[in-house]
Formats: sequence, C-alpha cells, structure tokens
Amino acid sequence: MTVFSWRPIEPGDVAGWAALVAAIQAADGDEEYFSEQDLLETFDDPSNDFARGSVVVLDGTVMAGYCLLMKRSAADPVHVMRHEGGVHPRYRNSGLGGQLLEWAEQAAVPIHEDAFGGHPLSLSGFCLQSNASAADLFESRGYRPVRWLHVMTIDLTQPLREIPGPSSGVEIVGFTPERSQDARLVRNEAFRDHWGSTETTAEGWAHTMGTQAFRPACSFLAYDAGDPLGVILAFEYDAYLKATGIRDLFIALVGTRRAGRKRGIASALVARALAEAKDAGFVRASLDVQADSMTGAVGLYERIGFSISHSVAYYEKALTAS
Repeated sequence: MTVFSWRPIEPGDVAGWAALVAAIQAADGDEEYFSEQDLLETFDDPSNDFARGSVVVLDGTVMAGYCLLMKRSAADPVHVMRHEGGVHPRYRNSGLGGQLLEWAEQAAVPIHEDAFGGHPLSLSGFCLQSNASAADLFESRGYRPVRWLHVMTIDLTQPLREIPGPSSGVEIVGFTPERSQDARLVRNEAFRDHWGSTETTAEGWAHTMGTQAFRPACSFLAYDAGDPLGVILAFEYDAYLKATGIRDLFIALVGTRRAGRKRGIASALVARALAEAKDAGFVRASLDVQADSMTGAVGLYERIGFSISHSVAYYEKALTAS
C-alpha cells in the first residue's frame, strides 16, 4: 500500500506541478495547459493562500495529486470559494480524489472565517461535462451542478465574417496601462449581475494584467465621449502552443456596461480582437461563455463565427449554513 506525504505547494514545485497538470489534462481530454511560469505567477495572486490553501500529495518525490483553494473578493452573501486539483492517472481509483476533496472542505473553513466570518460558505469545483468519473465523485460527496460553461472556438485561418461597427460616437482603442483602471471599472460593472461574480480588486487586477500570458496588443476598450463602456482582454498560453502546436488567442473577458448594451459594442470588440489576432499569426481563438448567459452571449459569438467545442460543469456544496 502506498504511503503518501502531504504538504503545501511551494514555488520550487512548479516543474513537477506543471508535469502533473499536463498528465491530468491529457488523461481527461482537457485543453488547458500551464507552463512553469504560469504556475509560478499564481503564488502572487492575492486570492491564493498557499500556506493554508494548497496541498501536494507525494509518493516519495513523485507528485500524485494536488489541490488549490481560491478565496473570492466578497461574500455576496455567500462566500463561494473555488478549488481546482486532480490526481495523476497512475494513482486514480485509489480513493485519493475523495481525500483531496475532504482536505479542501476542511482547509476552506479557517481561510473563510478569517476573510468573511459570519457569512455562509460554499465550495465550488468543475470538470468537463464528459468526465463522468469526476462528476460522480462530486455528487458522491454532496456537490450539485449549478452552472455550465461552453468553450467556443473559431478558426482564424478562414476568412472572418463582416461584423457591423458599434453605434455612432463609440470609439474602440487599444489597451494601455493608462486605461487599465477604466477596463477594471467596465469589468466590475458589466459582471455585477452575473451568476457567482464578485468585483475584481485593484490588487487582483494588477496581478492579472502583469501575467506573462496577457496580450495587450489584442485587447481593446470602447469609449463614448471619454466614458469607458466596453472591454475585451486576451491572453496567450505558451504551454498550450507547446502541447498542441496551435497558436490560440484566449479571450478571457468581454464586458459591456449597462449604458453600452444593445449598441453593437461587444461584437465590435470581438471582431477587432480577432482581426488583430489573425494579422499577428494566431490560427485560432477561444473563449468561455455561460450556457444560459442572460445577455445572449452564446448567440452573439455564434453570429461572429464561434462554435461550441465542449462544455464544463460547475459543482457546488454548502459547507456552512446560510
């Protein structure tokens, strides 16, 4: 019987951690890949508490599994902490996945109490909708499916569709550091009424904008008379290119403030980013969208030329009473 050792993830673990994530993604058919640099940057993310909210499971020096907890910026009114993790294919069917979920549920409570004591706490995780074993594990521990995301892609080697520009008076401009806080303002207002969304803090925003993967040249804002109304932010993950040979632009955020909706701003922002990406040599673009988006985002992206590649299910479990 294998005797595992458990300890927090440390910066020196990133090489083994990246290899573990790659093995998990390959076994599950997932398309998210992370380089050592991507993982190293997570240690500077203010939503992470590696000392208390991370664990790596070791078989000697071999990483058999891991889990990472992420706190939110607010409890509204429930603090929905997120977690991600997995078990190396070689160590599956040993009960280790259930043990990692049990660890996450216990470790989440003191982190939550320090941040949002007095508010209810839930824990959220996700898996590919096609991953029946992961879904069974969540459900066996009392998690329930609460939302679904579609991953949508577009082939940039093909001609792009003609997309009408935004309404009169709206100007689309490139992202610059000077416009970063305008972008954060748009993001926070645009997603205020979206399921499970909390505001991005200045500290968290600075971390995201400073990551190696951020591509400001393919990121844009929309203004009307100096008032920021829309934003699109794009990223490129070198680990994905290395693993697949595909240069993919990941559109992480498309947001429009209420005053800018129904004015063609979102579609114009996406069209501008795709055109820039195509000219820069990207062969594909991808994005995530809520399956039941209240703004009709799935249909908008389909009209631009995106199609659904696969879907992700999010599961949630209440850890303290509401």
